[in-house]
Order: sequence, then C-alpha cells, then structure tokens
Amino acid sequence: MNSEDARQTHDILRALPLFRHLDDAALTELGNELQWFALPGGSSLFEEGDVSDALYVLKSGSVGAFRNDEHGNAQLIGLVAAGETVGEVGMMIDTPRNASIRALRDSELLRLSRQDFDKLVNHHPRAMLAMARLAVRRLSSRDGNASMNAPRTFGVLRHNAGVDVQGFAEELVRMLGAFGSCAKIDKNEGHGRLSSWFNEIESHTRFVIYVADADDDWQAMCVRQADCLLLLANADEAPGEWPSSACADASSALSRPRHLILLHPGHLVDGAARRWLDKTPGIRHHHVRDAHDVRRVARLLTGRSLSLVLSGGGARGFTQIGIVRALREAGLEIDCVGGTSIGAIIGAGVALEWSDQEMFDNYRHSFVTSRPLGDYTLPLVALTRGKRVSRQLREQFGARDITDLPLPYFCCSSNLSSGQLDTHRQGPLWLWLRASCAIPGVLPPVCHNGEVYVDGAVINNLPTDIMHAMQPGAMAAVDIGADDSLRTRIEEYATPPFWKLVFDFTRGVRPGIFDILIRSGMVNAELASAERRQLVSLLLEPPVRDIGLLDWKSYERAVESGYQYGMRVIGAQRDALHEQVPLRV
Repeated sequence: MNSEDARQTHDILRALPLFRHLDDAALTELGNELQWFALPGGSSLFEEGDVSDALYVLKSGSVGAFRNDEHGNAQLIGLVAAGETVGEVGMMIDTPRNASIRALRDSELLRLSRQDFDKLVNHHPRAMLAMARLAVRRLSSRDGNASMNAPRTFGVLRHNAGVDVQGFAEELVRMLGAFGSCAKIDKNEGHGRLSSWFNEIESHTRFVIYVADADDDWQAMCVRQADCLLLLANADEAPGEWPSSACADASSALSRPRHLILLHPGHLVDGAARRWLDKTPGIRHHHVRDAHDVRRVARLLTGRSLSLVLSGGGARGFTQIGIVRALREAGLEIDCVGGTSIGAIIGAGVALEWSDQEMFDNYRHSFVTSRPLGDYTLPLVALTRGKRVSRQLREQFGARDITDLPLPYFCCSSNLSSGQLDTHRQGPLWLWLRASCAIPGVLPPVCHNGEVYVDGAVINNLPTDIMHAMQPGAMAAVDIGADDSLRTRIEEYATPPFWKLVFDFTRGVRPGIFDILIRSGMVNAELASAERRQLVSLLLEPPVRDIGLLDWKSYERAVESGYQYGMRVIGAQRDALHEQVPLRV
C-alpha cells in the first residue's frame, strides 16, 4: 500500500465510529492488515448462513443486505454506503451471517480476516476490546429488521429529452442541502473523469446527484455511480418504454432502490401514475408539482420523513381527525400514511391533502349526516346491506386510483380466502376502503376476483410493521384499539325476554350486537399490537372510553378530544421529534 492509499485508509478508519477511539498506532497496524479488493456490481460478498470469517470496510460504492421472504424471494432490507462497515458483529461474536450481502454497484472494500483481528487484539487488547463492545452495543440497539439506511448518491435519469431533469436536480440539491453537503454533477463537469475523481467527491460530500442529461455513455456512468435511481417522466405525456440504459427493470438496476418521479404541470394529472407504472412495474413513485413536493421526496429518500399509521376502532376513530390537525399545527409534515378500517378512511383524507376543515366537514357528512349503517337487512350475510357505505365512499373519493394520491398511501384488508392480511397500494381507492372497513357481521364482505375481503382490523389493527418495512424514518401512530374494552354488569348465559333486553339497553349495561361484532373482529389483532407499538417514534393513545364504537353523534366531541390530547402529547415531545424530522417553518 503506497503512502497516499495509506493516508486515505487511515482517514476512513478514523471517521468510522467503530474505530474512532483507537490510537494512531492501532489504526496504523489495522490499516496495514486490511486487504483491498474490488466487488463488481451484482456480485455477492457473502450469503446468509455463511461462516463469519471477516469484517469489511466499504471504501467506495454501495452494498445491500438481503433476506429471503416467505416465498423464497430475496428482499433488500438494508443499504450500506461508502465509509461504513459490514459483518463486524457476526465475526466478533462468532455467529453465522444473518443476511446476504451483494454489491449494488461497482464497489471497493477493505477486508480484515478473523486471524488478523485476533492478532490486533493481542497487540492492542484494551483498544480492540472497546471496539468489540461498541459493535455489540450497536447490535443490541439495532432492530433486526431495521429499515434501510439512506442512499447517498442518486442518479437522476430522464424518460426523454423533454423532461426538465436539470430543474428537478437543482431543486433536489437545494432540499437535500438541509440534511448535509450536496453536490450536483452533470455531463459538462463529469464527462471523461476517472472513477477515482467521483470517489473522492463522494468521500467528502454527504449527497451527490448525478444528472443524466444525455442518452449516451454519460448516462451509463451516472447509473454506475448511483446508490438510488430516480426516473423522471412528464405525467401528462403518453407513457412509453424507457431507454435500456435507464435501468427501468429491477434486474438491470441490481436491486438498487428505484423511484419513478412524475412531474405534473402544477396540478395532478388523473390516472397518470397507473399508466406510467404499467410501463415500469415494481417501482415506487412520487408526484411532483412544485418545490413542496420535491422537499417531501428529499425527506423520503433520506429517511428524514414522518410516516403516520392510523388504527381501526369505529366511531372512536374520529379522534384521529383532531390528532392530524395537532400534528400539522406542531409543524410536522406528514409524508406518507397508512391505516386499517376507520383509520384507512381517515388516512385517505390525509393522503389527499385535505385541509383540517375539509377533513372535519367531509367525514361529518359521510358518517353523521348520512347514517351509513342505517340500511338494515335480513342478517343472512350481515346486519346491513352495505350500500350506503359504498355510496358514501364513492361520493367522497370518486373513481381515483390509490396510486394517484398525492402522498404515498396504503390500506389493509383481511383476505378470508387466503387467511392473510392484504396491503393495498394500488387499485380503486373507494373499493379497498370498503374492504378495509367491512366489519364481519356488520357490513357484507367485499368479493373481488374470486376472493373475499373483510375489515383489516381482524388481522392487524395497527399496521406499523408494514409502514416500518416500507419507509425508513420517524413514525407516528394512533392506537385507538388499546383503550378498547367491552364491559357489562350482568350475569347470564342465554338471551333474556324482550322486555328485559329493552330495560338493560336503556340502562346501558348490556353490549349490543354491533358492539360485540366490532370488538370480536378486533380482539385477535390486539394480541400482536404491543410489538407493533414499539416500532413508532410517537405513539398516540387518545382516551376513548367514553365514546361508543358506533357513537356517531359524538363526532364533534371525539374530534375535539383528539385535538386537545394531540396538542398536549405532541407539544411535550416536539423537541425529540425535531431531532428525527425537520419541522415546517
């Protein structure tokens, strides 16, 4: 290793938290023991279950951590950028690799074998022991299914010459600048440069934007240098095939994160997302109308976003309208949202960017004025026909597709045909909201494409685990099921005479059939909610005991109660939240 390489290696090691406490002698010896090698994009460093025989320092490029899902398909669970370590914990505590590591792009690594590590321990026992303790502490504080680390380099690629790739890139640089140093490199500046020039810029800059403003070898260079690919298209143009060099398919992208950026002409173009996603399947998408949307994209890309998850709970869900208002007034911008049952319906209004007043008025009309559960019928399938609920959902949300919502959004339903929870990120919004709130026995199930769907709360009433896997960053969740219990002061095992039923209902001591069905549909999902609540940065559990599950007439009181509760709790934790997400100013 020549003197320049030795200096660079020393600087890399000194900047790593794992090695920062080592003295110069230990760092120098560590640097001498490290073995340099190159790993081409797509190549495997090691596989899950392999023996942990070395640790690695990523000098340049990026690698991804993969685990197989229940179907045996490799899923990207983490991203390691240049200047970070890989595999240190498994080697130090002698456990098999807990994930597969593959290069997302051409990368350079430094390898320290177990034998060389043991030699350093013998020479510098205190320093290396402290390093091992730090690694173990990092493991104990890290979620085994941690969300992805944020990419550091972005390739901005255009669908055709008519896309304003430079304008978007300049705005993105401005927004990313709030989170760290940022550089933009286009063809004029980067064409003909050696990879060492790019690596030097990446080593001293938090974010680098590579602007592919030409369909030639420069675009190929941008792709090679990018941890994450942003594909830009004009939403109002007819979708077409992407240039092959744009890595529009997952295989050519080598499993790197890919995002479709739809540039709108100031207003959302209805149906645009579905049309473009058909040309680029399996990719996340974002709607961009102005600088406000670019700021949201920057937060989502870098893990500085705030996600919101809303639970089910009947009329008690109206408290969530007040909590959304409290979040907004605290300066916290909601970047993506998901929910189940009534939470899915309230969340759809958030994803549509309804104002506080629009939220209040629209949901009051849908749930109070229109009496959606008033169409009782002979209970062969359910107690109500479900037509009123379907009509109200269609009136409120129209024929729009979930993919056309301004904010990223999902809702959940329980698939009785498969026995699993289904997460809906596309398709008719009103239809999947209807499925998500189909309380068994109260509303008829949704039958679609040969399968039967009911309320998502039956399986998962607080889908923070879905949001956690989908989007890194801070998460707020409203759990109105945790304070939900069904109590009675009567003792019986058979239905009493009619006159006694009326008397008990008058005194409020007997739960009704609606209450029993709603609560029984949620109780199984509550068993796992304690673990899901631990995934959030801000857990909101408004007091709802005095609001009945079907107490639609308490609408105003529920909204105000949620707002007052939210202002108290969010205000008390505002500074802590500010450390995780930027506040709106």
